[in-house]
Amino acid sequence: MAFYRGHYRTYMSEIVPPEVRPKPAVPAKPPHVGQPPSSQGSGVGGQGSGGGSALLGYIGIDTIIEQMRKKTMKTGFDFNIMIVGPGGLGKSTLVNTLFKSQVSRKSTGWSRDEKIPKTVEIKSVSHVIEEGGVKMKLTVIDTPGFGDQINNENCWEPISKYINEQYEKFLKEEVNIARKKRIPDTRVHCCLYFISPTGHSLRQLDIEFMKHLSRVVNIIPVIAKADTLTPEEKIEFKQRVRKELEMCGVEFYPQKEFDEDMEDKSDNDKIREAMPFAVVGSDKEYQVNGKRVLGRKTPWGWLKVRFFSHHSSIFIENPNHCEFAQLRDFLIRSHLQDLKEVTHNIHYETYRAKRLNDNGGLHPIPTSAANDTQESNL
Repeated sequence: MAFYRGHYRTYMSEIVPPEVRPKPAVPAKPPHVGQPPSSQGSGVGGQGSGGGSALLGYIGIDTIIEQMRKKTMKTGFDFNIMIVGPGGLGKSTLVNTLFKSQVSRKSTGWSRDEKIPKTVEIKSVSHVIEEGGVKMKLTVIDTPGFGDQINNENCWEPISKYINEQYEKFLKEEVNIARKKRIPDTRVHCCLYFISPTGHSLRQLDIEFMKHLSRVVNIIPVIAKADTLTPEEKIEFKQRVRKELEMCGVEFYPQKEFDEDMEDKSDNDKIREAMPFAVVGSDKEYQVNGKRVLGRKTPWGWLKVRFFSHHSSIFIENPNHCEFAQLRDFLIRSHLQDLKEVTHNIHYETYRAKRLNDNGGLHPIPTSAANDTQESNL
């Protein structure tokens, strides 16, 4: 080592090589986990174009999906669906058909001794249904009396009030200092609105309801009792309904503004073009050609929920005659989770922001005895 101009200079011969330590062994991945995807675009030093690092071995990040699945199966989840429309359109029957069980309100109609409600009522019933080890608490909210009065002016207000009350209940639980680990979710995730199969045009009541309620809840319009329309009438009526809703500025779920990417847009465009779904419901089983099917018996033959026939021995799979399968797949198999997320992230957040901004904070609003109207079949 030499001293030069106030600095030390180290000769290469004096450098002591660092101790070489063996690399720790990389644990083998569990045998039940598939081959992890290879890191694409890894650059020098393990840095890729997206700023990620190349893995030296299996970590187990991909097991998070399985962890989430197990936790969801243990806790289950909630789904709350509201059915709205005039009486006699088969609302309860369709819901029973969707979930293949008697999940609608216990009293599905009025007896001869009962009268039509003078005002819109809110009735709900809850069930826990299980399939493949997954539990779901399903709540069906019915609205008897809607559209059945001589004067139906502002008859959507009790429904709007009920929906906002559920947001208020959730908000009050959320802002508590010692809040529950899992807040009970009674918010309406979906509203099936039943359109009468007139074949002509929407009623003013239909337009006003969907215009007001689409701001606070996910509305899915359906044409009820589609078997009363010919295929040509059905196609023409669906096109007229879509045009009227567009002209009146009514947006139904799934809204274009909520499409997250091009894949979502492509899938949702196909759904939007098919809506409103023309459906037929039946919760009765019949023996046909050795098979038990859900369907209806008509004077001219059989009508299966997913099949149409003008002859009792011929069944043709034709979604142009009944779009129940499309509605079921859309509502339950592809968009159920998205309905819940849009409810929480869009509708509830809009309500929450307004409530927290009004008058500088939370102030209780009058709430009806919602718990008294709820029936439980848990």
